[in-house]
Amino acid sequence: MGQWTLDDISWDRFDRTKVDPELLKVVKAASLVERNARDYAAYLCSVFSDDPEVLRTTGEWAAEEVQHGMALGRWAQMVDPAFDFEAAFKQFIDEIKLPLDAKESVRGSRTGEWVARCVVETGTSSMYTALAQATDEPVLKQICQKIAADEFRHYKLFYSHLKRYMAREKVGFWKRLKVALGRAAESEDDELAYAYYAANHRGDGPYHRRTYVERYARRAFCHYRYGHVERAFAMVFKAVGLKPHGWLNRVLAAVAHRAMRWRIRRFELREIKAATAA
Repeated sequence: MGQWTLDDISWDRFDRTKVDPELLKVVKAASLVERNARDYAAYLCSVFSDDPEVLRTTGEWAAEEVQHGMALGRWAQMVDPAFDFEAAFKQFIDEIKLPLDAKESVRGSRTGEWVARCVVETGTSSMYTALAQATDEPVLKQICQKIAADEFRHYKLFYSHLKRYMAREKVGFWKRLKVALGRAAESEDDELAYAYYAANHRGDGPYHRRTYVERYARRAFCHYRYGHVERAFAMVFKAVGLKPHGWLNRVLAAVAHRAMRWRIRRFELREIKAATAA
């Protein structure tokens, strides 16, 4: 399944003068989440222990995700040699725990599990596409392009599993939509927020979820253009059973993009106010 290795990255093209220090913070956080893929794989293998195809492809998927984390972590350490990738990762996995021994999907059905996984891969594919287009640093651009391509392949893999289980379980549209909306909302749970904290603010005081949700969001989502949002909506629409392209996608993507820009500005002002008051 693997399409590339760390040796395929042109590390010698690294250009420190083109590093965006705010984007570096996003990369550090993302490196921890990506590297933790083996826990997600353990959960999926527990839930789908009787499905050989899932067991086979999940191991391959996890190896690629871990590689994403290692590539991002290596780049972050090139920029900031003081970044202790190993210590930050240990702190992250000590805090963020998954139900590794679950025998049933936390989404209520196996179909729901694949809907949720498609939403996750939609988010990562769109984010790394946006970051690749936003950065001028050659090595980070190459890494993000490769990761974005991997994440889109992973979406297609999980969508193939989704179709298999849809044929068996007959989970209706509204249940699939509920799962998709619920998983999208989880982007503001502790995983990304704590990863941002562990990677960038260890020892800077106590962890507050909302604070670090906002700090991560304003630095990551500011790079999303309308096209990134529209593509993400199309992928989620496909997973829940809606027509991927059409007026509904365009309208909702436009509204979502405007809302995203407004929230980013609000988060920025709140962070500036907090820094001024400190």
